[in-house]
Amino acid sequence: MESPMMHPLAGGAPKPARYAKLLLRPFGLAWILMISGAATVQAAPEALARVDPPTADHSQFEPLQQDFASGREVTRACLECHTEAGKQVRASIHWRWEYRHPQTGQLLGKQHVVNSFCNNVTTNLGRCTACHAGYGWDGPDFDFSDDSRVDCLVCHDTTGTYEKAPKRGGRVLQEPVKVHGHPLQPPDLGKVARNVGPTSSETCGSCHFFGGGGNGSKHGDLDTSLLDPPPGLDVHMSDAGAGLECSDCHVERAHQIAGSRYQVTARDRKGTGAPGQRRYAATCASCHGLEPHALGSDPAALYQGAKLNAHVDRIACQTCHIPAMARGGVATKIWWDWSQAGRLDADGNPIKRHDADGNLTYWTRWGEIEWGKDLVPDYRWFDGTMRYTLPDQTIDSSQPVPINRFAGHHDDPDARIWPFKMMRGKQPYDPVKDQLVYMQLFGKTEQAYWQGLEWQPAIASAMEAAGLPFSGEVGFTETRMAWPITHMVAPAEDALACGECHARDGRMAELTGFYLPGRDSEPALDRWAQLALAAALLAIGVHSGLRILFHRRRRHAE
Repeated sequence: MESPMMHPLAGGAPKPARYAKLLLRPFGLAWILMISGAATVQAAPEALARVDPPTADHSQFEPLQQDFASGREVTRACLECHTEAGKQVRASIHWRWEYRHPQTGQLLGKQHVVNSFCNNVTTNLGRCTACHAGYGWDGPDFDFSDDSRVDCLVCHDTTGTYEKAPKRGGRVLQEPVKVHGHPLQPPDLGKVARNVGPTSSETCGSCHFFGGGGNGSKHGDLDTSLLDPPPGLDVHMSDAGAGLECSDCHVERAHQIAGSRYQVTARDRKGTGAPGQRRYAATCASCHGLEPHALGSDPAALYQGAKLNAHVDRIACQTCHIPAMARGGVATKIWWDWSQAGRLDADGNPIKRHDADGNLTYWTRWGEIEWGKDLVPDYRWFDGTMRYTLPDQTIDSSQPVPINRFAGHHDDPDARIWPFKMMRGKQPYDPVKDQLVYMQLFGKTEQAYWQGLEWQPAIASAMEAAGLPFSGEVGFTETRMAWPITHMVAPAEDALACGECHARDGRMAELTGFYLPGRDSEPALDRWAQLALAAALLAIGVHSGLRILFHRRRRHAE
């Protein structure tokens, strides 16, 4: 790790120090311990980062000059000045964990989808909402209309000391506790409130890096290696590169944050905004424009830049500029088999096994898990729309069930080739109704799977809570779930070479139905080309023969 360096956006401790503190947060440490034992930038650099000094010093605000007994008291003090902030947050997907897809009409978000990791949040709220931007969401009676339940500090802490209690619906830690043997201390809420600032990679990462059961587990391109990355890992987030924070791309308006895996802007047709301004879009083109590659002065460089810019029409920038995922030294899950959960050793005790890096490969509670690093993504045509398989839909369990389906085709003008992490595994389903199911894992009740290791009551409890029918029968089906890859952007010199895609066994081998130079052949076109070549050679031969013949005749006549 590089020497400590104050980042212009941090507003707190040096990055390495804050990185170390992040690992002690409950929704980071709890999971870690549980599983372990570029192109030319068109805008000026100053337009890409928020380097302006703050206009307010919260340490001077009178409502914050006090000790606070709870997070909700802090929020009430914040709202005395930020009068609209509560309402804005409550309108966001970060608050509701709910999203109505404008094209498909599906009701999505964490509240409703099934995933390939811990399956769902329906009856697991006390555990899952440790990463919610609110206080006390541990059951169905949570009041989403109460502004005081909004957690301002989880996003705006700059001290690195803010702690939320594990397994308690996102409440602030009130007394010292031990999480898997490690002590956690309650924060000084007054100190934290007087030192709030812009969001940072640390505050965003405290949740988004640890989703799905551990550091790097879920996404494949989000983990703690991005907190202080070398430019070769992420040229945007590195202090030696552009030095950006998450919010420099995921721009916000009234607490609505651009960029969502439920509705991806797969093709940005507008490019950049006015000089020095960012459009409300988390896309490469919103900074780099629609012709990102420089056109050199000599003919070869001019041709190369123009040829690369022509690819922008059909190829996502991420496809070439993210050569591999999970390449910062942190592994990501690639397989999770819940059907193997529940096994005990000869003495009736739970089993835990780890790989050489300390990653959990088997646990009685979880089943079998596989991890990977430096992985080549899967590539698919994608127009930004995905349709999810929800528990009220019929599935075909004779083949891997797609938890989310791509929209996009090579003939679709809105689709481009995108990179994905394809998470695979086996999870419970209802074999009578042929439907995926929710399952209750967490909680001190007999129904929770992690208490009794019985699938039938765990699924029955979760389906009843969701108001969904369940036959009572339990089976296991193989599933896959696609996660768009858009972080860990390498420098331009490390982008994919042409031959890695334009080859018979290259990265695009699974994408068929269209002609890819260097990979495909068209028999009819090849025959015409061969005939044309033969005709050209014949013409050259005839022409050369006639010239020789007439030359000899002229010499003979002389």
